[in-house]
Amino acid sequence: MTTANDTFRALALGGASFTPGVAPWVNAQPSDRALAEEAWQRSRETGSAFGFEFKLWKPDGEVFWLNISTQPILGSRNEIIGFVGTAHDVTEAVNRRVLSNQLIGLLDSSADAVIVFDPRGNLLFSNDGARNLIGVSEQAQASDAATQMFIQAIRDQVPREVINSPANNKWEGELGFRSPDGILRTMTLVLQIVREADGTIQHYSVIARDITEAKQLQDELNYQATHDALTGLPNRVLFLRKLSEALERSVTTKRGVSVMFVDLDKLKDVNDNIGHNVGDQLLNSIAKRLVSATRPSDLVARIGGDEFVVLCDGLGDEHIAMDVAERVRQGITGQVILQGVEIFTSGSIGIAMATPALLAEEAPADAAVTLLRNADTAMYRAKQRGRGRCEMYSDEMRKSAKDRVMLSAELERALAKRELFVVYQPVVSTHTGRMAGVEALLRWNHPERGVLTPPVFLELAEESGSIGPIGDWVIRQTCSDARKWMDEGIVERSFMVHVNVSTRQLSEAAFVERVMGTLRETNVDAAHLTLEITEKTMLSDNPAVMRTLNALKRLGVKLALDDFGTGYASLSYLRDFPADYLKLDGALVRDIGQHGGDDPIVRSIIQLAHSLNMSVVAEWVTTEDQKQRLKLLGCDFMQGNKVAEAVEADALGVQLRSRTSSVEERN
Repeated sequence: MTTANDTFRALALGGASFTPGVAPWVNAQPSDRALAEEAWQRSRETGSAFGFEFKLWKPDGEVFWLNISTQPILGSRNEIIGFVGTAHDVTEAVNRRVLSNQLIGLLDSSADAVIVFDPRGNLLFSNDGARNLIGVSEQAQASDAATQMFIQAIRDQVPREVINSPANNKWEGELGFRSPDGILRTMTLVLQIVREADGTIQHYSVIARDITEAKQLQDELNYQATHDALTGLPNRVLFLRKLSEALERSVTTKRGVSVMFVDLDKLKDVNDNIGHNVGDQLLNSIAKRLVSATRPSDLVARIGGDEFVVLCDGLGDEHIAMDVAERVRQGITGQVILQGVEIFTSGSIGIAMATPALLAEEAPADAAVTLLRNADTAMYRAKQRGRGRCEMYSDEMRKSAKDRVMLSAELERALAKRELFVVYQPVVSTHTGRMAGVEALLRWNHPERGVLTPPVFLELAEESGSIGPIGDWVIRQTCSDARKWMDEGIVERSFMVHVNVSTRQLSEAAFVERVMGTLRETNVDAAHLTLEITEKTMLSDNPAVMRTLNALKRLGVKLALDDFGTGYASLSYLRDFPADYLKLDGALVRDIGQHGGDDPIVRSIIQLAHSLNMSVVAEWVTTEDQKQRLKLLGCDFMQGNKVAEAVEADALGVQLRSRTSSVEERN
């Protein structure tokens, strides 16, 4: 360098004096100086223009970039006689270029497709994601077929208003596009339109993300959430949604809407006796029969273990509804052969129809729940009348259902209002006549209906969950009374109190702890308490129930199998069940001693129970002949009105004191 102006000295030399012969990049870093010298040497040898950018520092430490560019000076014979050049501060341009490279690198690392194209469809920019997802070529030319297909798909699927209106410069939505691998993909799209000052479009910027797998997963999850896994039919959630929509339409169209509630008869027997695999096959078979027996416009759903429902949109005539229901019932009734086993199937059907009053009183979603509940009520009525039949929901059923709701609400308050009480029926030794224990029987002193027995309200207690606190109260009250009798010395040391418990109580995880806590509070030994369960509970196949029973047994509580002989208990269940007492149902006791009676059956049951180390208690003993026959057959204990009537605790205390006094006098 032979000469330079003051501006150059200020930029390149930091304001220092000019020294002839030094290079313009004398203050650059060593690595930059070496590169500059190599480039300068090539330029001199070829006589070409020279340009070089390098980094410098201002006195305050700020970094800036300088660009040196030169042109050769030619003599008269076109020989190079020197070079003339300029120096420019290009810091801003370099920073923009660096930032642009960083952004491009960031965009290339993204799996999302990013493209920029002009209004004519010419591609201005694309990242690696666009090349992988859309199939944009490496050269990113506008003539690329995949690129043009994608751009055309955007133009076809984006609303016209977004493109035509200068006020709309951004749009987000979904785009369908067949990728180069031939898969029809779903993409989320963010489209940004950049316009000139006059509103004309300068270019389009697009970010596209492939959500095909996520969409498929979401669709699969939605399907699983709204369909039954076994049969593939809609479940309760989807059925209520469709029913609500049908009811909402019917307000305008005035078309009737009916619901049929279908319950299979004795599916549990199939599961218990043949196996759940066969039971599942039976459900699948029934599901197909239901679809075949209904109209194409009807919706069939499975909402429970053996419960199906049918939505009949446009069906508003009771006679036609009954005909359709009867056709459905006949369609699921008959013989089915599964895995070589012949099974007879039947069902009970309840029908409920939407009324103008229902639609006027309730919103469609609430009306859907009500209509389904009404159909369920009608189905239960069909079962009560003998199964295998169809019943239409009526005002009488509505009143009965309303009474049940009211009674259930009153039952919730009965315990707090001290309306519940316990009576005790003595359990007497068949051979000695001594009172070996009592069975606690719950009663409800209803303020309007009088004294109610468990068959009236026990099912309501089960449904509402109030059976838990009520059952705990019965156990506590019974143990308290037993403790009082023991303290007075009017009962024997082996005296037992029997209390009935339900499946729901036994299913509760804290039930064992509550029972043992009650025994500790009342100071009653566990061996004095017998909990009675029914065959239905034993056959429920509920692991929680069996865990509870085994835990109680280990802690010393006695167990009794109640109402034996009315259910379907098999010998294997009886052998494995840890019971201490087997209670013969009154249906077996009723005919013993009569011609053609049940003596052989009762004798066999007593012998079986004794072989399993169980004592036998006969219930519902009402005649002297029954007492004598039970004694001869070897029955251990008996109870019933002929033996002793059920009385409250105070009256029983009087009886016990009287017995005690009589014994003392004889002694």
